[in-house]
Amino acid sequence: MSNLSPHIVILGAGPGGYPAAFLASEMGMKVTLVDLESQPGGVCLHHGCIPSKALLHATHSLHMAHEAASFGIHFSSPEIDLDKLRGWKDTVISRLTRGLSQIARARDVTFVQGRGRFLDDQTLRVDASDELIDIKFDYAVVATGSRPVLPENLRLDSDYIWDSTEALSIPEIPDSLLVIGGGYVGLEMSSVYGALGSHITIVEAASALLPGIDSDLVDVMTLQLEDYVESIRLNTTVSQLVETPDGIIATFSGPDPNLVEMPFDRVLISVGREPNVEDLGLSELGVEYTESGFIQTDKQKRTNLSNIFAIGDVTGGVMLAHKASHEARVAIEAIAGLPSEWEPPVIPAVVFTEPEIAWTGITETDARRLGLDVVVSKFPWSSSGKAIASNLSRGLTKIISESGTERVVGAGIVGQGASELIGEATLAIEMAARLQDLKLTVHPHPTLSETLMEASEIFFGTSSHHIGRG
Repeated sequence: MSNLSPHIVILGAGPGGYPAAFLASEMGMKVTLVDLESQPGGVCLHHGCIPSKALLHATHSLHMAHEAASFGIHFSSPEIDLDKLRGWKDTVISRLTRGLSQIARARDVTFVQGRGRFLDDQTLRVDASDELIDIKFDYAVVATGSRPVLPENLRLDSDYIWDSTEALSIPEIPDSLLVIGGGYVGLEMSSVYGALGSHITIVEAASALLPGIDSDLVDVMTLQLEDYVESIRLNTTVSQLVETPDGIIATFSGPDPNLVEMPFDRVLISVGREPNVEDLGLSELGVEYTESGFIQTDKQKRTNLSNIFAIGDVTGGVMLAHKASHEARVAIEAIAGLPSEWEPPVIPAVVFTEPEIAWTGITETDARRLGLDVVVSKFPWSSSGKAIASNLSRGLTKIISESGTERVVGAGIVGQGASELIGEATLAIEMAARLQDLKLTVHPHPTLSETLMEASEIFFGTSSHHIGRG
């Protein structure tokens, strides 16, 4: 048994763990980073955010080729080389993981591959394949992330059933694919496989896709989703999956009496995620959890044990990589004795479908539910020169402002590039900008970024390209 004695140990090398390690090193701490994978990156880089975006970028070209026919450019039917597509995705992952490993070495971060478990509040034992390593620490940060939820009634050991990790490996292009869950993952994978040629059926238990997100944004996305998804079944659940020699028979429960059973070649289950908190030894140490099973932390991301912190998906809230990265900074600064707390007024979110949906700050839905006095200004992309020229006129930009002060408190965008545009709105909220500030900011023309300026001008009735509030 070998021993290491770092000042800080970080369990989990995802978008929370590796930024924490790098910042701690920059602050002069001795750091050991522990993860199950052979290189840093976590689920986000190895099995989630990055591979999905690589595939979405690749299949976006198929959507664009199909769309080109509307303005007179025709392509022959595409030939899809799955091996080369997988290779492209794997190359992206490899390039980024190698880069993180190089940064870790340059910052003198010790990386240990293995499964970690706390023996006490100052010792982490890592099962590193051929040896056990006991790591002594002064502080620890738990950043072990989350995994896909698998409902008990849908547990079936079958190669025909995928979770998000298996879907991202693109083992094949099934002729028919049932997607259970109309959230982020389900819709993004529907975009990928729909473009590749699968006949997609989406089943969502709620009354709308992306439950809780403003319906005017979702409606625009849904309208275009129907171009490559065969069927969307809302208020519908899957009660049973049965394997057959050729695939899966799904049994449904919902408002359509004619939808009882259907065969599918493959089934993707994407109904949410749950924290990786089991067998970490934290319960034995007395670390407290929330009622939902997440690690309880204070505003500095500290658990009830003063030298153990937790960040990212294991602490609940929105499960987004960029949230974990910012929490990493708070935790490390707190360990360094700085007056740092996690109190973000806004966390942007994006669904990378065709088209993208992005929102930031408070949604109109939540503002109405909470009885807040807000004003909503909408600018339809059908009034945008750049959008019309780019065949993107079905998009929409909306800004939610505080009545009386005109302070921007939320924004939502649906359309190509929404993921990039939402950054400006996020900064506006962070800086307590008013609609007047966005209105008076000179935006380049013709661009989609102008839609934020135009939405602000609509509030004042001075939009050059649209009458009314959208």
